[in-house]
Amino acid sequence: MSPNIPSLTTLGVTIEVETSFLPDQSSVDHNQFAFAYRITIKNESDFTVQLTHRKWEITDGIGSKRRVEGEGVVGFQPILAPGQQHTYISGCTFNTRIGKMEGCFKMLRVLDNSTFDACIPSFILEDPSALN
Repeated sequence: MSPNIPSLTTLGVTIEVETSFLPDQSSVDHNQFAFAYRITIKNESDFTVQLTHRKWEITDGIGSKRRVEGEGVVGFQPILAPGQQHTYISGCTFNTRIGKMEGCFKMLRVLDNSTFDACIPSFILEDPSALN
């Protein structure tokens, strides 16, 4: 995972992202580039929250965009009391050596059933050889 860890806080919920290139799952000959990302969600607020939905905008190196939306993250809708955190790992593939992801998690404030979007910081996924 990379040493540069983008993070963003929305209403006391901090989201951090770490990325890595997966050369063993990539094929330059077939223009397939695989990446992993680790998301850590920290509840630094005074209320319990639940992540109910995710929304991603994924952009490849030539500007083609795709959207991904759905319930929870990797099969979970974690509930986080104040001070708790949840970490998960997922992945993405591109036909280019570089891409970008950004989005948000829909969070439910358990006390009053109100919701808000916790923003995910925009992050770059890149094959290190693309920089040479």
